[in-house]
Amino acid sequence: MPNTGGDPPPVKLSLPLEYQQDLFHELQGEDELVVLARGLGLLKLVTNLLHSYDAAGNNLVILVGAEEREVSWIGEGLVEHAAISMVPNARGLNVVKTDVVNVGTREKMYSRGGVFSITSRILIVDLLSNLLKPETITGLVVLHADRVVATSLEAFILRIYRQRNKDGFLKAFSDNPEPFMSGFSPLATMVRNLFLRKTSLWPRFHVTVAKSLEGRKKAEVIELEVPMTDGMKEIQNAVLECVEVSIGELKKANTGLEMDDWNVDSALHKNFDVIVRRQLDPVWHRVSWRTKQIVNDLTVLRQILHSLLTYDAVSFNQYLDTILATHSPPPGSTRQSQSPWLFLDAAHTIFDTAKRRVYTGRTAVETSNSNASTTTSLNSLRPVLEEQPKWSVLAEVLEEIERDNYLNPSIQDDSNGTVLIMCSEQSTCRQLREYLKTMYMVPEVAEDDEEDNQDDDGKEDDNPKPSARFMMRRKLRDYLVWKNSFAKVSASLFAENQKALNGAVDNRPGSHSNNSGSYRGKGPPNKRRRIRGASGSASVTSTRSATGSIMMAEDATVQVAALLADIQPTEVEQQTTHEIIIDDPLQDMEEYFEMFSMNDVIVIHPYEGDMDEHVLEEIKPRYIIMYEPDSAFIRRVEVYRSSHSHSEHRRQSMAVTLTLDPTRGLEDPEERFLRTINTRIAGGGRLSATAQQPRVVIDVREFRSSLPSLLHANSMDVVPCMLTVGDYILTPDICIERKSIRDLISSFNNGRLYTQVETMGLYYKFPMLLIEFDMNKSFTLEISLTPTQTTPLHRQATFNQNSSS
Repeated sequence: MPNTGGDPPPVKLSLPLEYQQDLFHELQGEDELVVLARGLGLLKLVTNLLHSYDAAGNNLVILVGAEEREVSWIGEGLVEHAAISMVPNARGLNVVKTDVVNVGTREKMYSRGGVFSITSRILIVDLLSNLLKPETITGLVVLHADRVVATSLEAFILRIYRQRNKDGFLKAFSDNPEPFMSGFSPLATMVRNLFLRKTSLWPRFHVTVAKSLEGRKKAEVIELEVPMTDGMKEIQNAVLECVEVSIGELKKANTGLEMDDWNVDSALHKNFDVIVRRQLDPVWHRVSWRTKQIVNDLTVLRQILHSLLTYDAVSFNQYLDTILATHSPPPGSTRQSQSPWLFLDAAHTIFDTAKRRVYTGRTAVETSNSNASTTTSLNSLRPVLEEQPKWSVLAEVLEEIERDNYLNPSIQDDSNGTVLIMCSEQSTCRQLREYLKTMYMVPEVAEDDEEDNQDDDGKEDDNPKPSARFMMRRKLRDYLVWKNSFAKVSASLFAENQKALNGAVDNRPGSHSNNSGSYRGKGPPNKRRRIRGASGSASVTSTRSATGSIMMAEDATVQVAALLADIQPTEVEQQTTHEIIIDDPLQDMEEYFEMFSMNDVIVIHPYEGDMDEHVLEEIKPRYIIMYEPDSAFIRRVEVYRSSHSHSEHRRQSMAVTLTLDPTRGLEDPEERFLRTINTRIAGGGRLSATAQQPRVVIDVREFRSSLPSLLHANSMDVVPCMLTVGDYILTPDICIERKSIRDLISSFNNGRLYTQVETMGLYYKFPMLLIEFDMNKSFTLEISLTPTQTTPLHRQATFNQNSSS
């Protein structure tokens, strides 16, 4: 099919900005790699480019590397462009999936032409089997070019395409510039993998981009810096102290590594733990278990810092409880394998302060000698329920927006008056929805809490201030119920472990397990470690274990029950309706739905990359509140605002500053070979065994691996088939089963490897096992000799490689 890349598009395009038009015309004439700043509308540009080829009607264009949601977005965009342009030849985007489109259907679709989105695995099989001939392809459009490495399927596809098609166009796009800055000559390597020669860079400060986004009127941006509470600052400082100590331990244990960038300042970056892990990967099988544990602890501590800023006080305290439970040994155990940071005083500060943000008070039980009765003192548990400081600021901003709408009711632009709040996570969206729904609901509180609802004169305020107390009381009730059930599960697991330990018999000489005077896992009295500041009477409420690590602090059952009784749902809370989940929204729509004025709508949405452009076009907000700042979304708002010449958006940016089955039988060898590979060559047809250039028959499921690409790069004929025995067939006598390290260990554990080896031995004279490891990670095969009861020596193979499993 001819390449119409140089012809002007006879269609209507939706590229209103100057830099978009310049980049489109540049792409029409040249093959190049386009690196665009994140947020400048990459998908919109690609959609217009594909529409220009789709409208011609005589092209076969393949979209490679697109994610599922991007395919959906581009497909909708092509349909809209076809309806606006009214071009009869435009057919939209054809999506090819194995579970929907079979071989025969794909062949017919390819013959008709159009724009196709095909998964890399299907596309490489169709190209190798000649179901899709590379000579008939007009061009390829590659998304996420930064992910194309020499051994990837995308590079395999581009190599076959360029070897057999010298005239077709090739355009590659990326809005993730970071991978082009790491490694040795990364940009040159990436361009070579893409079979391109030219690169086009479009950052935000590009002259044409800056002129397009700042030419008319700059957007009004108000940044509100919200300080943290004293409790949050205390926790943050304690976490940073734990990080500093952990980094110091890593430096002591790994003196031979480059560790100049290992400090507290760099630990605040998002990918610090990834950088440390990458430096340790080459020697990961040699580092101590303690080093591996500290590396994992750094990830946990960074998650604690992030959760401190996003979770409410109750959810954060519950999250710390789960961390403590997973990092601490079971009750009664004396093993010394806890995380080192749990032994620090700063760790005690983290857990104690987090608890005081939820409720405070100390249990005090008095026993009377006269009647031997137990009473509770006035110093009981009291809910604190500290609120996130951002919530009150958000409420103030919304009140200001409401006043602005009241004073200026007429909208002078094409927006619809909606308020859009953007968050980083879906959990934060749920949190804000509940807060905004209940911030003016005042529950009936105790007398000592009524002062919060009174003004300076002691009179009750008719217009209560926004508060999260209603929501926090519900969260505290749920937390106390969860903690009670969590304690019961832990106690039952401890009872089972203790029962198994008591039933075990230790036959080692000198063992005291059968003596009634054993110390049950503890050292003798003269060897036990004394806890600082602790005594026998204080051990009940101690938050330190016998080994010195932090343990979960337990409150008295009576006090917890009293606290739970104090925060039981009031009449107002019981009348609050919860969200109704409807099985079929089309039934009884009037009962569950009603029309709202767009001026009264507040939309809360998480950041979703390029999909945010679709959100802005659909909602057309007048006000945008960024609950957490995101530079890419700011660019998207700039592009949206500049594309709509009459819109004037007021963006509020809120941020918290961190310091921070084969059949048997006799048959002909050739027929046996064909029967073993079971025949179906991908794309249809039958394999004929001929003496040609080196040929390798590969199972189609193996194209997830990089090995087929490497074999093809070394001038071997790759034939994709659906194999039932083995993964690679070299000759009628040689069969290879490929195993990655993780798959090999799994196959040993479930016995699948033995079945596969036995089956290969039935049909092939030389069955082989290929063990494949990651070239970027260390790998050793060690033979260890361990004594057993049956034989003097037992030979055992141990595979060591750094993996996430």
